[in-house]
Parts: sequence; structure tokens; C-alpha cells
Amino acid sequence: MSAPLFLILTKYFNKFIKYVVLYGFILTLTPSLAGSYEDFFQATTKDEVNVVSNLLNRGFDPNTLNLNAEPGLLIALKHEAYKVFEALLKHPKTNLNVFNGNSESPLMLVCLKGNLRLAQELVARKADLNHPGWTPLHYAATGGHSAIVKLLLDESAYIDAESPNGTTPLMMSARYGNAEVVKLLINEGADIHLKNQLGLSALDFAKDGARPDAIQVLEAALRQDKTQGKGP
Repeated sequence: MSAPLFLILTKYFNKFIKYVVLYGFILTLTPSLAGSYEDFFQATTKDEVNVVSNLLNRGFDPNTLNLNAEPGLLIALKHEAYKVFEALLKHPKTNLNVFNGNSESPLMLVCLKGNLRLAQELVARKADLNHPGWTPLHYAATGGHSAIVKLLLDESAYIDAESPNGTTPLMMSARYGNAEVVKLLINEGADIHLKNQLGLSALDFAKDGARPDAIQVLEAALRQDKTQGKGP
């Protein structure tokens, strides 16, 4: 079989599987919810909270996936449909610890955007703070959102969480965030001596990102550690 023909067949097979999944889902619906699948996702993208709330009240599963395997909670965030997002967030059956194709959870995305109120609501609903890999604290530190960083730390987020390549929130803050968050993380006990798998420290991140304020804070902290006999 030629490569182009194989790719064409694969494309149509994947589309066929999607519609089989959709058809199977529709068959499981009660008659009162038949036809609600498309309504739910259309309303979610348009932030039509009354439609979504009505469907949820009638028994529609808030964790239903669309044809791209995305739940409504993540779709609402992607389209900045915040009224629908909050309705889904408050539903007792909504799974808050879902991930998109980039392994990002709703809390991670909210932290990156700097939405403190939604972050507070997710944390109050026990969204996961310390899953493996990139964490909400990494994202809050990257965005330079000090209030959210403090919120996560107060809720026992691991301050030296390591990404898949060993990068910590302090490193991300040093390069992409701001000196305020760098100082906050250091004062809360972040390890300034850690290095990622490339051998880069938080100070290296700050220098690579040409962040003079972060460099100043980190160098002062390193000098203090040296005078106190700490560090390598």
C-alpha cells in the first residue's frame, strides 16, 4: 500500500472512530437528553451559561468529552467562557483534575492567566496542586503572579517541584516572571542552589533571560547563604 493511500485511510479511520464514540455516547443518553451533546459544547464555547446549567440540571454529565477528547471545563477556559467555567467548576460531579494535550490542568491554566479568584475556587474544591511534572506553581511563577504563588504555597504546594527536565518554579520565575515572585519564593524557602538536567540554576535562568532585577535578588541571596556557610 502506498504511503499517501495509507495516510488517507488512517485519516478516515480516525474520523470513523470518533463518530462511533459519539454514537455510542448518544445511545447511552436518556430520551430527555437526546440531542444535548452538540448543544452542550456549542453553549460552552459561546459562554451560554443558562443552556449549560439547564443541561446539567437535567442530568447531563459535566465530564463528557467532545470529539477531540476535551472536557467542557477545558473548552470553557480555551474560549474564555468564564460563566460556563464557573458553572462546571461548582458542579459536584465535575472532575477538576483533567489535562489537555499539553498536560495542562484547569488550575495550571488559571494560574498562568493570573486569575486569582478562579484559582481560589479551584483550590477550595481540592484541585491537585502537586501532580508530577509541570505544576500550577510553575505556571503561577512563570506569569509573575505573586498572590497566586502565595495562595498555592499556603495550601502546601511543593515549592521546589521539578518539571520533567528538573526545572523548578524559582527558575521559571527568574527568567519569565518578576523579581517580586523570585523574592517571595526565596523567602518561603525555595532552594536557590538547585540545577536542572541541563545544569542550569535559577541565577543562570535569570542571566539567560536578561532579567537584572531577578539577578540582583538571586545574587544577594547567594551571598547571604555563603556568609552563613550554606550551599554547595
